[in-house]
Amino acid sequence: MEGNMIYDDFVERVRSESDIVAAISEYVALKKKGNRYWGCCPFHSEKTPSFSVLPEKGFFYCFGCHAGGNVFKFISMIENLSYFDAIKFQANKLNIPLPQREKTEQEVIREREIAKLYKVHEMARDFFHACLTKTKYGIQAKTYFLQRGINEKIIADFKLGFAPQSWSKLSEAFQKRGISDELLIESGLAAERSSGGVYDRFRNRVIIPICDERSRVVGFGGRVLDDSQPKYLNSSETLIFNKRRLLFGLDQAAKSIKESGFVIVVEGYMDAITAHNSGIKNVVASLGTAFTLEQCKKILRYAPEIRFAYDSDSAGQNATIRALSIIRGSGANVRIISIPDGKDPDEYIRKHGSAQFRKLIQDALPLVEYQMKRAFSEHDYSTLEGKVAVVEKLTPILAEMNNAVELNAYITRISQVIGVDEGAIRSEIHKSSGLARTRMVKPLNSSMRTIAKKVDNAVIQAGRHVINTVWMDTSILPYLDAQLRVNEFQTDMHREIIQFLSDSYKNKKTINDLTASSHLSEKANAELSHCLLDELESEDRLQLLDDCIKTIHLAYLRKLYEEHRLKADELERMGDEGFVQELAESQRIKNEIDKI
Repeated sequence: MEGNMIYDDFVERVRSESDIVAAISEYVALKKKGNRYWGCCPFHSEKTPSFSVLPEKGFFYCFGCHAGGNVFKFISMIENLSYFDAIKFQANKLNIPLPQREKTEQEVIREREIAKLYKVHEMARDFFHACLTKTKYGIQAKTYFLQRGINEKIIADFKLGFAPQSWSKLSEAFQKRGISDELLIESGLAAERSSGGVYDRFRNRVIIPICDERSRVVGFGGRVLDDSQPKYLNSSETLIFNKRRLLFGLDQAAKSIKESGFVIVVEGYMDAITAHNSGIKNVVASLGTAFTLEQCKKILRYAPEIRFAYDSDSAGQNATIRALSIIRGSGANVRIISIPDGKDPDEYIRKHGSAQFRKLIQDALPLVEYQMKRAFSEHDYSTLEGKVAVVEKLTPILAEMNNAVELNAYITRISQVIGVDEGAIRSEIHKSSGLARTRMVKPLNSSMRTIAKKVDNAVIQAGRHVINTVWMDTSILPYLDAQLRVNEFQTDMHREIIQFLSDSYKNKKTINDLTASSHLSEKANAELSHCLLDELESEDRLQLLDDCIKTIHLAYLRKLYEEHRLKADELERMGDEGFVQELAESQRIKNEIDKI
């Protein structure tokens, strides 16, 4: 308990002494307009400022890419740090000492081991790089890189190297510098001889240092110069090297990923290096392993969109499909870059140039488009069996879509291409995802879509105004609780924010940017920033609050009315007498709507 209090006091001190405008101004040119500051967002490319800072409330928000939060959230995003590391980063700038906790003996030992591993990997990187650039051993390897178009700058940027054709060149050099055999083995740089002693793991290979997102060397990849096997060799897993959590080149690509708004994922490190060499910087590699959910989550800290550029051979395409299944449900916007001629990105760029590869990037297919194209190419849909196979392959994908307009467009296209009635395709989606989805796929005319969008926008805006008003004066919360239930708010994020505010008020807990950031999800925190940075258009805040409450309540009732009405229709078609009760409930709600 005492430890928690010390930590809380430390965080509160850092927060209270932090000037959000000063902190952000180190990265963004801000200009004051009224009670807030504006600048171009550092998290996506823009020419017209949409990034706003409200020092009075301690929040920032970008109306373009929807990034938002407090000063610590900004630092964590711009410096690619965890939230607590961002607090420590800011504390260091403000010369506020970190609270000290006595570490266990195991923690001390582990920290020492990790520090040693980082140090020996840094030494190995410098050793391999020197062998390539400063010794006769590296002449052949340097020629290899230059023949592949890898220039001196990329060799220096990635600290590319060479492991000489010797069983113990590195081991002997490191032993002379006091590095133990045990550490060489633990790091994966050497292996134990059956007769005693150690020998080098990497020999006669070009060496690619693998770094984490903080540019610390954690492992190596080695590629042979001839046709010997294995062609590629990676470091073994250690305390600091876990392929499931790493993305090669992320430290080099981070800035470009943020600026472009998307990341290109390739299979191998040579694909990534060749892309960087050709000026395409927002590229990372999944180290030749299957793409993982951990890698996906890491990418989404930098950009919301992932474009896969795996090899175009069958193995690469199967890897793409596996990757798509891994990230399903992650919220990522996914596109697929199709590379012709069975090529990988490295080979394609070297043969056709960066301009042609940029065109492939631009023409990347949305996820559903790619899977449709693949289904059409793999099956002869002129036959009944082929038509069935195409529909079976695409139905699960279509059933997961939550945009009715897009879904209807895809159903129409599939129907036209393979010559199957739209109703039959909808029926298969019905079987796959249930009655609720079937309702959603009914065609919508454009006027209905426009009206629905305007209503949704008005209700969401009303929710933002309510949150803004309550944040300014939390004594309004009992009044709000009496007028609206939490579940009446339109979005999950608004419900989460209101629940946090209500619980904090009832439990007499502090409500500020710090407590919000520790209790709300990342999306809800960003939405809270949006709410607080929205300008309220009415001088009478209480009247505006009442108007917004009415808007939210009416929208909730209309939604409830529609649900009961549709349920009544469904039960009546099924011959279930329960439809009478549903009809009565829908009429009761309709009467309540009419009174309002």
